[in-house]
Amino acid sequence: MKTTYVNPKQIDRKWYVFDAEGKTLGRFSTEIAKMLRGKHKPSFAPNHDTGDFVIIINADKVKLTGNKLEQKMYYTHSRYPGGLKGQNAATILERKPEKIVYHAIAGMIPRNRIKKTVLSKLHVYAGNTHPHEAQQPTNLEL
Repeated sequence: MKTTYVNPKQIDRKWYVFDAEGKTLGRFSTEIAKMLRGKHKPSFAPNHDTGDFVIIINADKVKLTGNKLEQKMYYTHSRYPGGLKGQNAATILERKPEKIVYHAIAGMIPRNRIKKTVLSKLHVYAGNTHPHEAQQPTNLEL
């Protein structure tokens, strides 16, 4: 058998729109992470970025199961002593709902050199509209 490598100029990248209204966060995040990496394509290679562009709308209407709204914590640290701050998912969902969806998907992408380029193809919006109509995205149903 002969091994074929993907030329970055030959990758056919498509644009997809996903509506997150009423969807469970972790369930659809795994599918979006697969689309961003390109694992749904036959030309997938783990050392190349072969994925598609994904637009997520209605991130403010995402569903968290169980008691995760009150119990799930997101931490940041200022790199100063005593600089650890934590917020639960409910407060972040009110202020910046895009951050919860982005953080969930980013955690499912492997931590290597191409993580930054893979995540640059992810666009998350809290509302129903997005500025990417010129790319003619197709609706994605999972």
